[in-house]
Amino acid sequence: MSTFVGVLVSDPWLQSQFTQVELRSLKSKYIVAQRQTGKLTVKDLPPLMLKLKGLKDETSADEIAATLSESYPDDSQEIEFEAFLKEYLNLQGKSAAKKGSSGAKNSSSFLKATTTTLLHHINESEKSSYVAHINSFLGEDAFLKKYLPMDPNSNDLFNLIRDGVLLCKLINVAVPGTIDERAINTKRVLNPWERNENHTLCLNSAKAIGCTVVNIGTQDLVEGRPHLILGLISQIIKIQLLADLNLKKTPQLVELMDDDNKDLEELMALAPDKMLLKWMNHHLKKAGYQKTVTNFSTDVKDGEAYAYLLKALAPEVSSESTIDVKDPSERAKMVIEQAEKLDCKRYLTPKDIVEGSPNLNLAFVAQIFQHRNGFTTDNKQIKITQASTPDDVVISREERSFRMWINSLGIATYVNNLFEDVKNGWVLLEVLDKVSPGCVKWKQASKPPIKMPFRKVENCNQVINIGRELNFSLVNLAGNDIVQGNKKLILAYLWQLMRFNILQLLKNLRCQSQGKEITDADILNWANSKVSSAGRSSQIESFKDKSIATGIFFLELLSAVESRVVNWKVVTKGEEEEDRKLNATYIISVARKLGCSVFLLPEDIMEVNQKMIMTLTASIMYYSLQKQQCSDTKSQSEERKLHKTPSCSSLDDASSLAESVSNLDLEDDATSRAPLESGDAGSTIEVTSNSTVDDATSNGKDATGE
Repeated sequence: MSTFVGVLVSDPWLQSQFTQVELRSLKSKYIVAQRQTGKLTVKDLPPLMLKLKGLKDETSADEIAATLSESYPDDSQEIEFEAFLKEYLNLQGKSAAKKGSSGAKNSSSFLKATTTTLLHHINESEKSSYVAHINSFLGEDAFLKKYLPMDPNSNDLFNLIRDGVLLCKLINVAVPGTIDERAINTKRVLNPWERNENHTLCLNSAKAIGCTVVNIGTQDLVEGRPHLILGLISQIIKIQLLADLNLKKTPQLVELMDDDNKDLEELMALAPDKMLLKWMNHHLKKAGYQKTVTNFSTDVKDGEAYAYLLKALAPEVSSESTIDVKDPSERAKMVIEQAEKLDCKRYLTPKDIVEGSPNLNLAFVAQIFQHRNGFTTDNKQIKITQASTPDDVVISREERSFRMWINSLGIATYVNNLFEDVKNGWVLLEVLDKVSPGCVKWKQASKPPIKMPFRKVENCNQVINIGRELNFSLVNLAGNDIVQGNKKLILAYLWQLMRFNILQLLKNLRCQSQGKEITDADILNWANSKVSSAGRSSQIESFKDKSIATGIFFLELLSAVESRVVNWKVVTKGEEEEDRKLNATYIISVARKLGCSVFLLPEDIMEVNQKMIMTLTASIMYYSLQKQQCSDTKSQSEERKLHKTPSCSSLDDASSLAESVSNLDLEDDATSRAPLESGDAGSTIEVTSNSTVDDATSNGKDATGE
């Protein structure tokens, strides 16, 4: 298989916004413009931006300059490649707003629709609702109570977000125990590094609970950008409100099935918001409502569906007159008053119902579900569900880890139920194309919805064939095993895919390896060496070393990578089970605080799950090498500026890159999605957070995502 060298961007969310074809073309245009002027400044951007997809014929140079001035008052400031990419996305969003478009990519998930939008429109009703939610759930928090309650009519929310504490606490409300609060910096006045650590911890933890964070970085939170903050808060609150909408938490949901069990798997695969709609329609049908509700916007605007729903679930608080009312606003008011009698929190106003606010209506229905789901407690039904859901705790944990990892890559499809969603092969092809660009033959793949079973098998056979090309061990695994949902074999494949991804990332960063493949042994040796060089005594013999369970080795490793990040006053010896759990929880939060994207659970450390331990170690190694590379790049850049001598060889590489992709047109969406031919694997430049035109040519495959 031909080797592909990709453009690596240090921010995962920024990387996920572009295909490799787009990144290479944008890098080419950036370098050419940079060479013409010696350095690319803010005032050089408007004519360059006007040539790019989404901005051609949609905006003017003056409008671009005005937008750029908001972030860069000094138009002589030099712009690096990642800043160029970010401003391009921002301008695309504003251009889409002018056309009345959302500017967001299509998504099958409610979680994905919120933060991918780049529009700067603030929904005041949503903001007020989220502020009320935060005041209610965090009002008694020991640290935050001196700042709460917030005034929903002010900018208190965006100002309080800036230190990162509030969002971390809100994540723990949504999914308790996600963040070890000992890792949150909670001094009264935080310095920039401490604030950045809090925001990094927040974003990595948000990804770990299922949020899609593809258009937001730590700086956005520090600056309190309202549209991005509301998008993130919306996702966190939805995860909290919809937490019980699955068969594990609410086994009575089996009542939504028909009389037979043939659609149980389909029910298990439903996203939480889709499950909520199915539940709502189930009770509406019982109440005699003739329509089917397909969304939380236009289908509920008249309030009639709500009137029937409350009639079915809570006849003691509902009234027949609610259905007979002609004025939608009056009906909406009556519905909200009736719901409040069930202790439902007021997430919306009558106006929000009439205007069809999707997020607030979803929150309203979720509240009704939590207080009155209308199910029976038939033990027979519950036993059916429990027998059909995974009872293997390890499989369940690994399913969660791989699912969160896939969603963090920024692929087009959002995975709600791993074993169900991979059956048609499409998701796995998307992931493969992300971690090894160009490996998928898209012309031979079938995109969902797929009606013909053999098309699913064809997709899965290609997944297996690519795995063999990547040297995965696939003994006894065939495409049909994926179609049939064989859990252990699917997990075995995904483990090798995740491992391949992290090893490629490490290979790209470790320049001294000169193309040498990185092995598990290399990672183990690096970790032991790092701990030893810091004057610590802990060492492990393998990733299944039982001593790992205490947590001490990883805390010493994290401390060796960043000495100030571990507070040793809160570390235990790890001798008792409770102490080991405290250490394991702290390890995960400290790693995320540094910038490591990890998806394991404390139990994986306590029980020494070899696979998860390896990925944790590799993620810490990746952070450490990336930090070192950025430091080296910055030093080299400062040295060149001091001597005022650009690197000629690097400029030659840049010229080669510009020529190799000069014929690429970003207007062609099909091209950006098409597989790359072998001739595309020419000279490209690896980009880090401190990239300059003098970056060295990379020799490793691209590995996007984390």
